[in-house]
Amino acid sequence: MQPTDFDPTTESKTERNNNKCAQARHFILEVLQTVVLSLLIYLGINAVTSRILVQSISMQPTLFESDMVLVNKLAYRLGEPGRKDIIVFNPPMDQQSEPFIKRLIGLPGDTVRIEAGQVMVNDIPLQENYIAEQPGYTGVWIVPQDQIFVLGDNRNLSSDSHHWGMVPLQNVIGKAEFVYWPPAHLKILNPASALAAGR
Repeated sequence: MQPTDFDPTTESKTERNNNKCAQARHFILEVLQTVVLSLLIYLGINAVTSRILVQSISMQPTLFESDMVLVNKLAYRLGEPGRKDIIVFNPPMDQQSEPFIKRLIGLPGDTVRIEAGQVMVNDIPLQENYIAEQPGYTGVWIVPQDQIFVLGDNRNLSSDSHHWGMVPLQNVIGKAEFVYWPPAHLKILNPASALAAGR
């Protein structure tokens, strides 16, 4: 029996094909790993944050229509709500509607009084340099347990607690942390110095 002639060209082609297959498998594996990692990061971010589009003028001059806001959904699981926080919640009068964004004014047990254009909580006037104008309405509201009182910064053009009442704490989605779009409106919300009434 004659020995088979060795063809180095054939072996070289086989090695090249094997290398190409190995590279293709490696590339596909890297793509899959990247997709899975991106999906896990996305799901993780969604678990702790939410993004909302402002669709009204009720929070001007703090927030404007079409502002995109990042919401911290863990804020009130790890801490307590504070007066003057900007919060996002499901409106109590229509659970199916889009979330609202307002400023938290009264905590459970507080008495909120508005008269002569001044908002007072437990008879302490709030210092409010963020509102569009002083409220043109009056009233007194006692905040029940497990509920909060909210107002829009555009006081006279806002549908809020002075119209329809309190927000159950269970309706709160989270705390608005900052505006990230458009770039011209980029800013941090809820500075630490604004947590207590009278500051």
